[in-house]
Parts: sequence; structure tokens; C-alpha cells
Amino acid sequence: MSRSIQGLLGSTSGAVAPTVALALFALIAAGGIAFDYSRMASMDTELQDAADQAALAAAGQLDGQDGACERAVAAAQGLLTNRTLMANESGGTRDITIADPDVCDDDTGITFDAGASIRFYKSYDRDTDTPGDPSDDDSNAKVVIVSVNPREAFFTLTPVVAALRSGQIGAQAVAALGSAVCKMPPVMICNPSETPSNTSFNAADYIGDGMRLTSVGNGSGSWVPGNFGYLDTDITEVSGAVNQLRAALGWNNPPGECIVSDGVDTKPGATVTVTDAMNTRFDIFQNGNNSCINGGPCSASVNSVKDLKRPANASNAGNGCKIHNQGWQLPSGYYGDSLPTTAALELPAATIPSAMGHPRDECHATSAAGSCTNGRIGNGVWDANAYFRTNYVRTVATANGAVGTRWTSGTGAGSWQNNTGLSPTVARVITGTTTPNPAYASRYNVYLWEIAHKNVAVDGVTVLGSTPAAPSGNTLTAYRQPQCTSAQTPSSTVIDRRRISVAVVNCAENNVRGNREGVPVEKWIDVFLVEPSLNRNRTNDGDMYVEIIGEAVPGGSGSTAGQVIRHDAPYLIR
Repeated sequence: MSRSIQGLLGSTSGAVAPTVALALFALIAAGGIAFDYSRMASMDTELQDAADQAALAAAGQLDGQDGACERAVAAAQGLLTNRTLMANESGGTRDITIADPDVCDDDTGITFDAGASIRFYKSYDRDTDTPGDPSDDDSNAKVVIVSVNPREAFFTLTPVVAALRSGQIGAQAVAALGSAVCKMPPVMICNPSETPSNTSFNAADYIGDGMRLTSVGNGSGSWVPGNFGYLDTDITEVSGAVNQLRAALGWNNPPGECIVSDGVDTKPGATVTVTDAMNTRFDIFQNGNNSCINGGPCSASVNSVKDLKRPANASNAGNGCKIHNQGWQLPSGYYGDSLPTTAALELPAATIPSAMGHPRDECHATSAAGSCTNGRIGNGVWDANAYFRTNYVRTVATANGAVGTRWTSGTGAGSWQNNTGLSPTVARVITGTTTPNPAYASRYNVYLWEIAHKNVAVDGVTVLGSTPAAPSGNTLTAYRQPQCTSAQTPSSTVIDRRRISVAVVNCAENNVRGNREGVPVEKWIDVFLVEPSLNRNRTNDGDMYVEIIGEAVPGGSGSTAGQVIRHDAPYLIR
């Protein structure tokens, strides 16, 4: 008996059982922690995926138009169909939700709420991972931060180690709408309204106003409000920096890549040979003949009215299509030569320039510096009376005048206002909108009226006809339709070549000095090219004069639409 007891006490065959029993608590705890940590990590992923999708949905609505923020909130909340399978708090649902959004529309009286689940900002600094100023309007909401409502998980296996719940776990995402602008000449202008206290530019406030743009070249000095330059579009179709810019400005379909609108790269090189490419739109081909820059094609606008004439017998080859004494030239007495003599003064009814295109604002017409209150930007007052008096001479007698008489001012029979239906006294925009009023007598609307009535006899005048009507020999003649090329716009395939879209950037704020990467675009606007770029008594070649049409409409349709074709895609910042 004692031997059996001694054998039992000496046996080691069951020694592992106590060890396993003692280790079982630790093994269960480790397994529980692993299981519940995996559950918590999965719930975090579910919440983050939801926040990412909601932020992308919201950012996709930030187009700068009215109601953008409201649509963004609705998209984030309405399109959020995610469910978390790992949250299991008592009485909770599996739906992931967003509440208490901020609305960035100052018209509603709602102020910015820093604690809101959906918040809108004007910008975001990726280097410091911090948002910029809060948005206060649909137009400047560029970035959205979305926070989904936090959830909690009650742990399944780890109560044995006293870890009963995960605590509140949330998720946040930052997104913006990335835009690429395509099929446009890569022109940028320094915001003419920029001051130390203002970096905005509201195109609707300047519809119809003339704007004098001064070219900047390769210098290292800062660009200032009113300068214009170019954008880098990484052109590979043409070699050489100057030729690349010439092709980008002259070709019907500009070469190069689309421009990322939230961070453009500026490029120096504003030289006369470059701006010559813009003149092809006015039927001026400085290369000779109607040859385009480096291949082209480069069409002229069907309405190429300008203050230049050329001999009636000029050839459409060689010098006949250049600015040359055998081709296009400024005749003595053109508008801007010695007339007008006083700023902001219309020419007397008896004074008729020898040549006149669509003119500058009167306050810009008397000198290169101009006398406009707003400096680079005029006030939209241009001498329409002198324009029609100069260019609209009756070749057929009508009840309003004999052959050789001219359209008059005023609103009566025989006046340009009566004949065109345009008026300088009506509102520039359609009431209650920012849409340009087609009845307002801006230069651009006159230009469009002329295209619409091309070759039509109106009150004794053939619209866009030549002057004199039947020229011969070396008589200097003003042509209002292209003579040097049959490729004309607008057409079914090529949009209006005298209407272009340009980027407005804040050059002072961003310290633009030629080559500069990632410069934010304040606004894309459409402008009308008023006159070709060349040396005049009061203007410089290399400069441009334009009229502001309004804010560019992305993806605009129609033969006279601006040249912005924008592709938008939301993207996550964080």
C-alpha cells in the first residue's frame, strides 16, 4: 500500500495539467484582446471608409455656384449608406451617421461652427496639415472636412480582464474638388483688384469694362496687378520655349496638358514674337501668307474688325498679311493716333477717324497710362457713336439717309441703337443674376451682333463689309472679315477665337516672379480681345487690351462659348 502511494506521489505524467490550467486565464485574455482589438480596428476602418466617401461626395459639389454647400451636405448625408458591423453598443443601430453640419452660405445668417461635423474652408495647407480661413459663401468653399458620428464597441471576450468597452471611436476626412482646365490658351493675369487687404475678384462687377494688360518678360521682379503672363502646360508637340508659347497662343486647339486649376505653374516669356501669335485671331499673320505658328492651324475670327488697313491690291502671300507697308498698317488719323485729345471725352459728331476697330474705354484711349479711376480696369464707357459713325456708311440709300451718310447717335430712326437693338443705358447683367445682358451695348455684344448679321444689309450698310465698298489699286482699305485665311471662327468645330478664358491669380500674395509652381487661381474669367497687339502712339506691342465678359462657365457650350473645358474630380487630402 505504501509502495502504491509512493508511486503515485512520484508520478510526473500529469504535470502539464496544472500548468495548462494556470496558463488558461492568460491564453483566454490574449485571445480575447486579439479578437476585440481586431474588432475595434475593423470598426475604425469602417468609420474611416465612411468618412472618406462622405467627404468625397461633399467635395464633388463644391463648384463655387449658389447652393454648393447645401448640396455638399446633402450629398455627404444622403449618399452615406455605410454600416458598421463591428459596433455593438446597447440600443445602437449599425448605420454610420453625420449630424450638425455647417453651411457656408452667408445669406442664411449661419455663422461658422468649428464643432460641426461638416465644415467648409477656403483652403488647406498640406505641409502643416491645417485648414485656412473658414468659408463664408458658396463661391469660396474649396475644402470640406467631414467627421462621422463616433461609435462604441462592447468587447466580447475581454470582460475577464476588465476591459469592457472600446470607448468612443470616430473618423474624419478632408477632401477638395480638383479641377483641370483644358483646350485654352495658357494665359494668366495678375488680379487687377488685388490689394494688401483684398485678394478676391468678382467678374460680375466688371462686365463690359475694358482692361489694359501689360506684358511681363523674363525678369526676376515681382509681377504686379494688371500684368499678364503665361502658364506652363508641359508642351511636347513643339520644341523651344518661345515656339511652345506661340503654338499655345495661336493654335485652334492649344497643345500641351490640361491645367490643374487649383495650382497653376506660371511661365515667363511674354515677348512680341509670342503675342504675334494672338494676332492671328485678327487675320494678321506675321509669318507671312496665312501660315500658322509651327503647324497650327490658326484660324481668324470671322469678325476681325480692327484699326488697321491694307492696300486693296495687297497679296495674300508674303508681306500682304503682315504688319508691313505692303500689308496691314495703321493709317494716319486712326482712332488713338491724335484722337481723342481729352480723356473720357467722345469725339464730336463731325470728327471721323480714318480707321477704327472696337476701341478702348475712353479713359484708356488718350495715353498708355490712361486716366481710369481703377487704373488697369476701365469703366466700360467707350465711344460707340464714333465706332458706328466711322464703320457704318450707307452704300444704299434708305429712308434714313442717302448713299455716303452714316449711322447716327441717339435712339431715333437711322441711329445705331435703333438699328442694332443694343443700348448703353440698360443694365449690364440680367436682373437678379450675374449673367451678362445681351441687350447691353458692350463691345463684345456689338461684335456678336455683327457676326449674327454678317453680309446682311441693315439700313443701307452691308454688315462686316469692306470700306471703301469697292476698293481698288493701292487704296488703303479697312476689312472687317478675314482676307488672309479661309479658316474662320466661330464654326461648328472651333469656338470664337476673340473670346478666351484666362486665369486670375494674386501675384503679390503668391510672390509671382516668372516661374512659380502651384499658384492658386482666384477666378477663371472670359475676356474679349478688343484689338490686336502692336505699337501704336499710345499703346505698346506685347500688351493686350481686353473687355471682361464675365466668369468663365466650365464646359460651356455653343460656338461663342469661352474656352474652358473643365474636368472635375474630388480627391482626399487626408
